[in-house]
Amino acid sequence: MREIIEISVNDVKPDSVDILKAQGISPGKKPSLKVDILLKSAMELFLEFSHPIAIISEISIPEFEVVYCGEGLNERETPLDGIVKKADNLALFATTVGDELGQKIDELLKKNEFALGTMLDFVSSAGAEEIADIAEGHFYELLSKKGRISPSTGILRYCPGYCGWHVSGQKKLFEFLRPEDIGITLLYSFLMKPLKSISGVIIAGEKDIHIFEDSYPFCSKCKTHSCRDRINSLFKE
Repeated sequence: MREIIEISVNDVKPDSVDILKAQGISPGKKPSLKVDILLKSAMELFLEFSHPIAIISEISIPEFEVVYCGEGLNERETPLDGIVKKADNLALFATTVGDELGQKIDELLKKNEFALGTMLDFVSSAGAEEIADIAEGHFYELLSKKGRISPSTGILRYCPGYCGWHVSGQKKLFEFLRPEDIGITLLYSFLMKPLKSISGVIIAGEKDIHIFEDSYPFCSKCKTHSCRDRINSLFKE
């Protein structure tokens, strides 16, 4: 199964609370009038210039192990080493907000509209995560329709550049998935173009397989430890 998912921009409009939180404004704290105006303007630009799209493709565990090995630069021990072996179903994915939005951000910055350009960058990053959430949910629905989901199933995505999976893993991921079909290309640095793109693997299996301690050597370099919230969300009623 390999599928391109067309997504409405209205379905990926990010939450204002999440955007403000990323800028250090805690939930419940009212932003200044200036910040509020900037956020509204950035949201309007996001809706105008974003073109969300995703691609997913099922992959077997042996196939993914080849992809995951990448260029041989992964950390010696990673959470995915154990998680993949216990997985029931896997899918590679790539998502993007499109190139036009990135061009708009660059345009604003070049015109010295730094405040709006920076706010639009925050909004675009949050929107990119929303698109990845939709891809993740789409894979869950596909598995559910095929009877391959149970009440104990947990589904999470993992991306090159995080959790010990070296960013150079993008190369083999692109060779398998071919996200060029939705306008995503891979630069020599292994970063993606458009920049506001996300790729990785979606793993479905027993919820417990996703539990790991963030005590690996590379975890100390992580600024957000967002994996904690994502893992905990699997066990919320």
